[in-house]
Amino acid sequence: MSYQNWLNYLQAAEKNSMISGRARKVLYKFPDGRQMAEEYNMETGIVQRRAWKSKSNKIMGEADWEIELGEEPRQLNWSGNKPAGSGEETDSLAGGDFTLRESNTAPMLTKRITKKNIEWRIRNMPYSLDTYSVTADPEKRAIVVRTSNKKYYKVIPVPELDRCGVKPAQQSLSVHHQFNTLIITYQKPAILCEMEAQVLLLLKNVETETDMDDLLKGLMAK
Repeated sequence: MSYQNWLNYLQAAEKNSMISGRARKVLYKFPDGRQMAEEYNMETGIVQRRAWKSKSNKIMGEADWEIELGEEPRQLNWSGNKPAGSGEETDSLAGGDFTLRESNTAPMLTKRITKKNIEWRIRNMPYSLDTYSVTADPEKRAIVVRTSNKKYYKVIPVPELDRCGVKPAQQSLSVHHQFNTLIITYQKPAILCEMEAQVLLLLKNVETETDMDDLLKGLMAK
């Protein structure tokens, strides 16, 4: 079990970082053409959002951002400190590329990271708790959710564990249900907490810009 390959992958990326409000945004550009955008809480150091963009090609054109992590779908813009109207290209996670549109009644899966746990919430799930089966599947390397009435089935990957070389374990899972929401909590193994600390150490040496718009708004509010 090791996360060294993941650290090496991050180390090889071109990294840009900026402070916006209470969040630190980091954009990675990897040698293989992929990109990753993250948003960290400045007070806790916990990653709040993560999205991936595959390498674009001439046939398919520009790829869309794929959300790996986020409590709620919302806009997350990346523009650095490039002046408006400069004509320079910017990398952005914005508008329709980042907003997930779901019906009001369809089940909606969101994910967040806390200091000790990985948590998934599936909203619009009105059934009683005994209807759900939530299992850690080592072969699929995922969490599998199904209902006894066959109304819902979902395989939820856990890339954080893959990066550590760890398979999901049933004893780390707990499940609750309230307000039509199924809440799945997975307790982080020690190696994952260690990996997260090493990533923060890596980012500590990345030069960080300040979002001047947010800074000026703060000054004007005083």
